[in-house]
Amino acid sequence: MKKDNFLKGAFIATLCIIFTKILGAIYVIPFYAIVGSRGSILYGSAYNIYAIFLNLSTLGLPLAISKMVSEYNTLDYQYIKKKAYKIAGQIMIITALVTTIILFIVAPLLAQNIIKINIYAKDVLQLGALGYSAGEMIAGNIMIDGITLVMRVSATAIIFVTLISMIRGYLQGMKYISPSSISQVIEQFIRVIIILAGSYLCVYILKTPLAISVSVAVFGATLGAIVAYLYLSHKKKQIIEVENYELKEEEKKISTKMIVKKIITYTVPFIFMELIGTSFQLVDMFTVVRTLTSYGYSGTDASNIMNIVTTLGTKLNVIVMAIANGIVVSLLPSLTSDYVKGNISAVTSKINKAIQIICYITIPMAVGLSLLAQPVWNVFYGKSLYGPKVFMVSIFVAIFGSIFTNVVVMMQSLSRYKKMYLALILGFGFNALMNIPFMILFYKIGLPIYYGNLVATMIGYSITIFMCLYDLKKEFKISYSKTLKNVFLTIMSVAIMSVVILLLKNILPFDNPSRLISLVICLVYALIGGLIYFIITYKLGMFSQILGFKLKRKKEIE
Repeated sequence: MKKDNFLKGAFIATLCIIFTKILGAIYVIPFYAIVGSRGSILYGSAYNIYAIFLNLSTLGLPLAISKMVSEYNTLDYQYIKKKAYKIAGQIMIITALVTTIILFIVAPLLAQNIIKINIYAKDVLQLGALGYSAGEMIAGNIMIDGITLVMRVSATAIIFVTLISMIRGYLQGMKYISPSSISQVIEQFIRVIIILAGSYLCVYILKTPLAISVSVAVFGATLGAIVAYLYLSHKKKQIIEVENYELKEEEKKISTKMIVKKIITYTVPFIFMELIGTSFQLVDMFTVVRTLTSYGYSGTDASNIMNIVTTLGTKLNVIVMAIANGIVVSLLPSLTSDYVKGNISAVTSKINKAIQIICYITIPMAVGLSLLAQPVWNVFYGKSLYGPKVFMVSIFVAIFGSIFTNVVVMMQSLSRYKKMYLALILGFGFNALMNIPFMILFYKIGLPIYYGNLVATMIGYSITIFMCLYDLKKEFKISYSKTLKNVFLTIMSVAIMSVVILLLKNILPFDNPSRLISLVICLVYALIGGLIYFIITYKLGMFSQILGFKLKRKKEIE
């Protein structure tokens, strides 16, 4: 099996992640139509808890495994590489089993608290409109039993998802990006098929209780993980069979205690980054509704806006951020390998290349989605008063979030931990302290108040990005001149694309279109805008320079 270089790995990983994110965003439309509002509450409540427990079970170890495997493989410490992978894997399996058992035990308690929260905020979820009074939901345990069952079924996926995360970390560390990325497509495809087919069969054919129908859908995550695990195990076996190694003298000096210490050292930064990323959302959750209601918004409108900012809009943002995630998968082992070798020129090149690729792809995507905010929102969520208005600005958070993720991973790959921690703390600190002041400022200058917290978030990300890039420039003498030039050309090309799209809106307007018409509008405008952007950047030489692809002209082929 052939290894992937940085650009090829990033390209394959990005395509696969984008596909899985789009599939993950689209399936909810038919699924929620099948199970209805009550089913969506059951599914959403249980799945959000499952996601939290899954993060607790992995603890940032997959990326730590990727970095560690890449480091030992570069040093040709094959015995220690396998030993370190085995130890990290044992830790992950233990944490997965513990979190699974805990979720099984505490599921009823969590379900009770979810129902209580929803009752207190029933103007948001409109549980009363579903035919249940608050008393019925608590005394009769109608929703509590359902959420408990769905949670426990979702818990069966944790151990298998943890296993495939381990193997993905190993393959990525060895620079086998393709099988790792393809496994994500397999996992998501199986999951979506089970969700849709299973829920349809249960609701319309077998006529099972709603909790059973949703539980079958949730079990799709487990089956998808099992199939992906079988695929990855086969690929990993192919690699191991061709590996030969002898125990080196240097490896004998590396004890189990030293390996465990290194695992902890590599894992903590990833956990810290995850906590900071989550904290940005928590700040919004604790400040947006309170500030909006104090400035005249109703509780329902304020809660809807918060839901758009923290949940609905974020699901669309991840499509753009898939670019960053794809680059991270290839960047981490590649940068680690170059750093271990002392190849600083390669480190410099890949850091600049990663930023250029992110900006080249995410900026036009974000601007295009912003310009098409109304039809895009209609396609995914239907007509909404605040959805398009919030989304047209919140989508730009994806650009900063994408650069933020990769820059922090660069710092981790190059062991710049102290400066990374400082940058993360200051960036988050700004967001936490200035979120409300920025909302008040926007209100006073006549702009929508909810834009204030989005701008504060983007500035918070920018502080961390700037501090990390400055530290890398200072430590490794990195020049960003070419990157800045390409970013300028990217923005200029996007500006031209935007002018054309705005002019076309007079020919093909999209005021209050239906869902089907919205989809057609999105496809037409995306095709036209994408073509214009590609032609401009191709003529400027950016396409081949940044992405490494050179299109052959007809004369060259002949």
